[in-house]
Amino acid sequence: MIEERSEVCRIPQDAERRLREMRGQAGGPPRLFTSDLSVNEFLMVEQAGFEPVGLVMGSSFFHTGIQWKIQPFENYELDVLTAALYHAREYAMARMEEEAHLLDADGVVGVRIEAGNHAWAESMVEFTAVGTAVRCRSEDGRRYRKPDGRPFTSDLSGQDFWTLLRAGCRPLELAMGNCVYHVGARGFRQALSQMGQNVEMPNYTQALYNARELAMERMQAEAEAIHAHGMVGVRVEQGNYSWESHIMEFFAIGTAVVRDSQPAPLSAPQLMLTLTDSPA
Repeated sequence: MIEERSEVCRIPQDAERRLREMRGQAGGPPRLFTSDLSVNEFLMVEQAGFEPVGLVMGSSFFHTGIQWKIQPFENYELDVLTAALYHAREYAMARMEEEAHLLDADGVVGVRIEAGNHAWAESMVEFTAVGTAVRCRSEDGRRYRKPDGRPFTSDLSGQDFWTLLRAGCRPLELAMGNCVYHVGARGFRQALSQMGQNVEMPNYTQALYNARELAMERMQAEAEAIHAHGMVGVRVEQGNYSWESHIMEFFAIGTAVVRDSQPAPLSAPQLMLTLTDSPA
């Protein structure tokens, strides 16, 4: 397992050299930090007691295997495509995490995962994970890493990250789950009987419900495996990736968190009155 993870996390030598220079391990002082945080997010990350140390990313270009079982009138998962898209994202995330580790970061905030399709690469897909690595400036030496010593990952913005810490929680990692599903087509008789009517399409309803549920269940299983107390910012996305119209992917992702303390008290709401004239 260690060798497999090492292979998955492998990044280009030039990237490793640049990151070590940024950290100050190449015989010189640490270099400037890079970040895709907005000015407001940068301020809130600083207010939370963290400092950005560098923009980190990971990429994976994946070939999707052949899915032989195609039954046009049946609902079922396409497990080959599900596995391909999951592992492509997983490898991209692992390499981004490795870059953060080389920077001695505590975690990564503002992570986004982008998909790319290229005209010259049929049956292939690229995923890129990008975020800002941050390090805690606590004087007591506390680190916010995961139990295995690796940096945490989170898609929370700078503002949401600050608010999460105020709530007595901290992020562990981005948990995700996906499902590529074939939605069975209607038969001729069914289409004819439903023509011109307001009627639910039970086969379509059940297919989409099943696909979303499988993606959600797998995401939740990942969070439970790392002993998270809950998840925040969960979203479920739908994609097609130029497959035929009856094939789609549901992708669920969110930040798994653990509670460390009770939420900080909030100030009571105050009444505010505007002194400008109301519009006519």
